[in-house]
Amino acid sequence: MELLLIVLVLVALVVGGVASTVRIVPQARRYNIERFGRYRITLQPGLNFVIPLVDRVNTKLDVREQVYSSNPRPVITEDNLVVAIDTVLYYQITDPRAAAYEVANYLQAIDQLTVTTLRNLIGSMDLETTLTSRETINTRLREVLDDATGKWGIRVNRVEIKAIDPPASIKEAMEKQMRAERDKRAAILHAEGKRASLILEAEGTRQRSILEAEGHQQARVLEADGEAKALERVFQAVHANDADAKVLAYKYLEMLPSLAAHGNSFWVIPGELTEAMRTVTGAFADNASKASTNGDERRTPPVPAPRNAIEQAQREAHEEAVKAVEQAKEESARADRIVG
Repeated sequence: MELLLIVLVLVALVVGGVASTVRIVPQARRYNIERFGRYRITLQPGLNFVIPLVDRVNTKLDVREQVYSSNPRPVITEDNLVVAIDTVLYYQITDPRAAAYEVANYLQAIDQLTVTTLRNLIGSMDLETTLTSRETINTRLREVLDDATGKWGIRVNRVEIKAIDPPASIKEAMEKQMRAERDKRAAILHAEGKRASLILEAEGTRQRSILEAEGHQQARVLEADGEAKALERVFQAVHANDADAKVLAYKYLEMLPSLAAHGNSFWVIPGELTEAMRTVTGAFADNASKASTNGDERRTPPVPAPRNAIEQAQREAHEEAVKAVEQAKEESARADRIVG
């Protein structure tokens, strides 16, 4: 019985010794092994063997990319304003031995280095430049951290400023400034719109006036062309029919009132009016003499037309001409008022 117990104890010791020699390292993990307190090797992922009671695991490190978010830290700008800045750091352990033995606490070291670098950078900028230069600050901060953490076995992949919080009074002043800028832009846009509207309205009125004037001009040109063509046809008809001078004189007197009614600004009584009336009177006198000559029983000499009748015809023609002139003046004044 005692022998069996001794055997079981020996078996347990052997199994425990064998188990202590085996180390299974998970993926993306690294184990630093010390032998008698001195660094010996870094175990890679998988099955590894160590010497029990001689080798021991000092640190277990994760070599995946890590994210570290710092707390807001007060930083003074060049114009003596205190702003709170917090950053986000993306880093990765590239050398587990250096991360374990070159620095006592790499996260604290990175945090302190970040704060110091931020204070140096922000101290040379005013508030407005700080708010608009995030990309510049991120690039400069990454360069400084990557250079300092390289000997610690850490690579800084990216640094981002998460927030920049100015004081409450500065926030209020900035909001008022932005509101004033928006009001200014709105007033400028409103004024420009009103100006463009007035310009378009004036252009429309000008175009309308031009088109109306051109329309009146074309109407007058067409009317004049029509009258010219009508006169040309009358002239051709007269010459084609070989009209008598007496008929032309009579038609001349008949057209005087029509000429006065065509809206002319002034109307002059032609000098041939008396001659035309004499021609017409002579025609009537010749007709009367011919009628008396053709009679077979009566051989009396032709009786001239009474002088009073000629004078009356002249007066009537003169009155008709005066009326035509007055009517032409009225039509001209009415046309000027319409055009004006």
